[in-house]
Amino acid sequence: MDVEKSSSSSFEDLTNADDTKDIRAAQAAISDFETSEADVPSANIDSHAEGATQEDESDDDIECDILGNKQLIKRIIKKAPANAKRPSRGDLVTITYTGKLEDGTVVEKEERFQCHVGDFEVVQGIDMVLPMMHVGEVSQVNVDQRFGYGTIGLKTENPPEIIVPPNANLVYQVELVDVKFEDFSDLKSFDVLRKYGARKKERANYYYKRVEYNNAIHLYRRALDYLDSRDGDPDAEFGKEDLELSNSDLQSLLEDRLIVYNNLAMAQIKVGAYDAALQSVENVLRCQPNNPKALYRKGRVLEGKNDTQGAIKLLQKVATLEPDNRSVQSDLARLFIKARRDEHNEKEMYQKMLGQAKKMEQKSNIRQKTPLVDNSKLKLLGFLMGTILIGVAGVAIYRYKY
Repeated sequence: MDVEKSSSSSFEDLTNADDTKDIRAAQAAISDFETSEADVPSANIDSHAEGATQEDESDDDIECDILGNKQLIKRIIKKAPANAKRPSRGDLVTITYTGKLEDGTVVEKEERFQCHVGDFEVVQGIDMVLPMMHVGEVSQVNVDQRFGYGTIGLKTENPPEIIVPPNANLVYQVELVDVKFEDFSDLKSFDVLRKYGARKKERANYYYKRVEYNNAIHLYRRALDYLDSRDGDPDAEFGKEDLELSNSDLQSLLEDRLIVYNNLAMAQIKVGAYDAALQSVENVLRCQPNNPKALYRKGRVLEGKNDTQGAIKLLQKVATLEPDNRSVQSDLARLFIKARRDEHNEKEMYQKMLGQAKKMEQKSNIRQKTPLVDNSKLKLLGFLMGTILIGVAGVAIYRYKY
């Protein structure tokens, strides 16, 4: 069952962070360093070999303030062998690490843990440092709470236990054991595809629960990269060249993918990305037209797009598929009330508009009648004046004759 409830979050979306420029500058510095290493002539390297060796010996304990604000500090404990590889975003790395509180309490420990760089599968501070390490290197990384577990820390649900307190800074010792760029040949296995897809989905669920919806959306999409690339179309050809899977394997990947699409839609609804959420649920409904979760989420999307009547129709369908679902019944009741309120407001608006129209018509009629009243008065005045003049003329003629 996919995640429905959420709680507080601490993992930071770097696209909106105040220190994004600092992070980008650090990444740019890494790229510049790699370029400068590649461009240095061999003669210069030979001429400074002795001095470089002495510098290397003295640099072991030098701290690197990655962001320049003391929130992410890396110190090399053991240097990597010469010409050791360094990982890039998306590479599969194997790391061994131990995380401690500042008082020395161990809160995390992993041996030969595998993850993809940049996919938030480890605490953010470590994920940011990995591209700066070489295979075989061991480093100590001081991580501010901002790039750790934030203001809510880390705790277990059953039984409830606080592992990392809120606002706790962490100290990690990290060894980069191996790095591997995975090409298509590394993914020609149903087991690998499903394992990676399930791992990304579970990590996305973790961020969803922490209300870290942007990171959840990223990982749900990454899960889809491994589970399938057909965007929910069962009639399309499988998108990975020369990959042969049995019908049962394809069906398993399809079912996993539909769960991810449903979860992705819910996360997109949470951030108000209704058009994207609608596309996600349509991918599910294309394969399973009566999928209750997809229908429910589509109803939520339509409600978000102010189509209350469309949302009611979909939730009524869900209610027939799941008559015991109380949350659907509650949402239906709420939507009915909203629909009646909207209808009442609409009637009031029409009545106001009609009243204004009648008032404008009355004013227009008054303007048209006013000239008619004035004309009748003039006619009456003219008639009286004419009568008086005729009387005066008659009296004058009578006196003249007699």
